[in-house]
Amino acid sequence: MRSFLAIYRRELLSYVTTPTAYVFVAVFLFAIGLFTFQIGGFFEQRRADLQGFFAFHPWLFMVFLPAVSMRLWAEETRSGAIELLMTLPSPTWALVAGKFCAAWTVAAAALLFTIPLWVTVNLLGAPDNAAIVTGYLASFLMAGAYLAIGSAMSALTDSQVVAFVLAVLIAFMLTALGLPMVSDFVAPLLGGGVADAVSRFSILNHFEAAQRGIVELRSVWYFLSLSAMFLGFTWLAVDARRGG
Repeated sequence: MRSFLAIYRRELLSYVTTPTAYVFVAVFLFAIGLFTFQIGGFFEQRRADLQGFFAFHPWLFMVFLPAVSMRLWAEETRSGAIELLMTLPSPTWALVAGKFCAAWTVAAAALLFTIPLWVTVNLLGAPDNAAIVTGYLASFLMAGAYLAIGSAMSALTDSQVVAFVLAVLIAFMLTALGLPMVSDFVAPLLGGGVADAVSRFSILNHFEAAQRGIVELRSVWYFLSLSAMFLGFTWLAVDARRGG
């Protein structure tokens, strides 16, 4: 646990002492505000809820969070610091989990900075606050899944650009599986059952239930399992490098 905390503090410090975290939070807040108020028509809906706000999270996270995680391992490799990191007397899981949790903390901070919008909705009407809490929890878990994808891609290459592109591609595929156009394409070819099965693997499919304030254990398990799977890939990549 000491090794994990040391890596976590080191990585978090690298975020707060460089523009990365600040730029991410600022651009994310600007983008989510733009999408919520301009594209989502927040005021035009005349409804006191945050469904329009949460609806854009998967698509924004799909781009912004790989940008946060692309530096986790690729930057260490590019700068040569990876050699020192690999020789530290810390288990591989502590290195992987420490870096991941630091990036997840940055994502959580970005979500916390949207709380004023929640306060505004309560001033304008009487929203279902339980549903909003569920939406925030699902967004937090979903952010972890996207960051885990980015971490795995970052561990596979020494180029941050390549890590970013690969992470966005994988994230897009896992998100787009839940779109109706994908189901409509798959159903005639492989059957409705296969189309439904494909849709169940979609991040979008599991997040939409939370937007309605429904807590589904299968969705929680999905996000946690997806994060664990890609963190496992990260662990394998890093461990192979340490063994080499």
